[in-house]
Amino acid sequence: MRAFTGPVGILGAGGKMGLHVASMFRLALNGAGRPEVPVTAVSRFTSLRSTDDFEKSGIPTIAADLLNPQELETLPEFGTVIFMAGMKFGSSDNPELLRQFNEEMPAMVARRYRSSVIVALSTGCVYPFVTPASGGSRESDVPGPSGEYAVSCMGRERAFEKVSLEQGTPTVLVRLNYSVEFRYGVLVDIAQKVLAGKAIDVTTGYVNVIWQRDAVEHILRSVALAQSPAVPLNVAGLPMVSVREIAGQFGKLFGKEVAIIGTEAPTAWLNNPEKAHALFGAPAASLSEMIEWVAAWLLHGGETLGKPTKFERRDGKF
Repeated sequence: MRAFTGPVGILGAGGKMGLHVASMFRLALNGAGRPEVPVTAVSRFTSLRSTDDFEKSGIPTIAADLLNPQELETLPEFGTVIFMAGMKFGSSDNPELLRQFNEEMPAMVARRYRSSVIVALSTGCVYPFVTPASGGSRESDVPGPSGEYAVSCMGRERAFEKVSLEQGTPTVLVRLNYSVEFRYGVLVDIAQKVLAGKAIDVTTGYVNVIWQRDAVEHILRSVALAQSPAVPLNVAGLPMVSVREIAGQFGKLFGKEVAIIGTEAPTAWLNNPEKAHALFGAPAASLSEMIEWVAAWLLHGGETLGKPTKFERRDGKF
């Protein structure tokens, strides 16, 4: 951060991670003696986050629709862009909307900020299903998206890759799988079902989970890896963990019997994040800590975002 050049634009900041990315960027720059480098949050601000959330953290905001060419062109220049916009939930029956948000918009943003350094958030769903014994998909593996959502995310990557190759734009494609926190994520989904006495479907039997604070740190550090052609980077936790075992741990903490349905399929969406861990260090939060934190949060009536991840789906329809 001491050598960092700005300004920084967080595009699509109104979603689940945007406030945390913007806030950590601001804190890191301040801590490095670079308070003059601005960090700006850009979003329609119509979903989870309001502009007040950012302003309280010292992050100025710009309300803009990235699908609107005129609004996109009027945005300020940014030395570094963190692209977090896109669509996932409720999109399974609207492939045209998926294409607009996950393919057309990224292409427009990539062209607009072709002179910037770009970190584009993607997903581990662009890989095919693999067995836990494989160690998870690596950045060198050939993508094999399954389902319209995953295919559209591959289209998003291709849009950034195209501009990076043609214009020399330094770019990182962060394939995230899965970020969790108190109010959202795979652990919250499982914990809520155990707490409510609902059965846990273990057909998707294994997952990666990474605490959101650790995921955000790796996203920020990935700026240093940006180059042309664009480079992919897996951001995830290790080890890959059993859904059945996670449910069992929540059962013990809640004093609940755990009902299991289904049988573990031999494969799942699993990422190998060893490259990021070697470069940036292993995530600080352990699985047992994450489970204990989520359990305590729910037991004390902590709010959630009310957005199930639908990690159990194997057809890519979210």
